[in-house]
Amino acid sequence: MTDRVGRSDLHIHTVASDGTAAVTSVLDRAVALGLDVIAITDHERIDAAVAGRAIALDHGLPLEVIVGEEVTTLGGHLLALDLRAPVRSYRSLRSTIAEVHDQGALAIPAHPLVPYPLCAQAFVLRRLLDDPDASVHPDALETFNPTSLGRPRHATVVRFAAEHGLAQVGNSDAHALDAVGIAWTTFPGHTADDLRAAIVARTTRHHGTFHETLGQLGTFREQLRKRGRDARDEVVGRARNDGTGRDHGYPGGRRRPPHYDAGATGATGAAGAIAATGDAGHADPGGRA
Repeated sequence: MTDRVGRSDLHIHTVASDGTAAVTSVLDRAVALGLDVIAITDHERIDAAVAGRAIALDHGLPLEVIVGEEVTTLGGHLLALDLRAPVRSYRSLRSTIAEVHDQGALAIPAHPLVPYPLCAQAFVLRRLLDDPDASVHPDALETFNPTSLGRPRHATVVRFAAEHGLAQVGNSDAHALDAVGIAWTTFPGHTADDLRAAIVARTTRHHGTFHETLGQLGTFREQLRKRGRDARDEVVGRARNDGTGRDHGYPGGRRRPPHYDAGATGATGAAGAIAATGDAGHADPGGRA
């Protein structure tokens, strides 16, 4: 371990789910910001995260990409980090955390304690933390999420994490490119392994800036436009029966099933990796239409 302090953003969405930026654009943004570790956490899928990790390795980017997923559970959204396979959704928070831990991955409730159905509530988390089965305990809490809904509950979440001895992390929950890194976590070291050790040791610290109340309207408009493009591309692909569909934001992401194809481009940097899509590559089990 060195004296260096690393920076991470562990909650980022891409066009593979409800984000508006391509995987390669997210990578470029993270590198420009000097982030050491990011997690791509699209809803109910990991193919873009797998592609992002592969692109970072293929092009020697100074950045580690954790394969993550934001899993919808009956008890709220859960960040699953360092996955080998997608995690099943729409089950209890307890059973979902147990499945995440079965993969050796980390389980972190996203934007908790916000009075909204997609957020884990205090009584649910207390029940899990009191459970004698340690495999259902969350590993940390997302104590800083920049959404305007989270602002009034921020102090409460921080207090809850401190009272229950949970590591605290800050994440952007980015759905647009300029939101990547607006919130972040610092930790001793600079690698993904260092970050994991810091979460276990509870030595992480959160940082960030909240969105203004109306600041995300532009993102919502772009999400609507994206859904329109997605629907068009799916219809065109099926009509042509050419094995293509909506774009998932990485080379090979228009193919069906979507999968990262390293041979789809001769680009030497992340920004150029999205310039083309290719034919058959190595199919990834996390890819879904």
